[in-house]
Amino acid sequence: MAAADILTKVVRSTSGARPVVTVTVSRPSKLNSLNSNLLNLLAREMNNIPRKHPDLLTVILTGQGHKSFIGGADITEMAALNSSAAAREFITRVHKACKSIRDCPVPVIGRINGYTLGAGLEVAASCDFRVGLIRWGRTRRLLMLGDNISSVEALQWGLIEKVVEADRLDHAVDEWVRLLERSGPLAVRRQKKLIQQWKRLGLDGGIEAGIPAFGESFEGDGEGPNMLSDFVERRHKGQ
Repeated sequence: MAAADILTKVVRSTSGARPVVTVTVSRPSKLNSLNSNLLNLLAREMNNIPRKHPDLLTVILTGQGHKSFIGGADITEMAALNSSAAAREFITRVHKACKSIRDCPVPVIGRINGYTLGAGLEVAASCDFRVGLIRWGRTRRLLMLGDNISSVEALQWGLIEKVVEADRLDHAVDEWVRLLERSGPLAVRRQKKLIQQWKRLGLDGGIEAGIPAFGESFEGDGEGPNMLSDFVERRHKGQ
């Protein structure tokens, strides 16, 4: 446990080989809304987890309780901001928290368990499996009109990847963790790093970056050849 408002739980993956860390934003009386202290704690924890667990498999990010993932930034604190400098300082904390999620070297799974509003939507979009692939018109609808959409509509928009009943949420997350482990933890780390490069580079640069990345998968640990052999074997078995 890192702090009162950020709960951290470490378990082992299915094989018991690698840690899976669940980070819970815990401010249920305020719909887990993010104040400055909580934003700083979240960024610090997301930055520290990979250092504490170099063999980390994945991080699961969620909100406390059954009502809200993150209900946005703290409205009371924002209403008390008394200058543009204070406002810039506050929004910078939001951006640093989101960046700490994007910069995590392993996949971050957003366990979306309820309301996801404002800054909470930014946090969800920073997770690897909660990337918002929505068009500008829909983005304007959310940002300018303050509109709310259902989980089903969010799925249709491509804002989330899967919708399940509340009692199946943990099962769905566990299934993704199992698939990440099966895909090869080091391969997944390298793929996330490469995806981050693709975002910064143009087409030609992205293609060039893929060459050393592919070569690295055949170095040292032998995971690349082993994973390919396992895949071929599973195909022969019809799995």
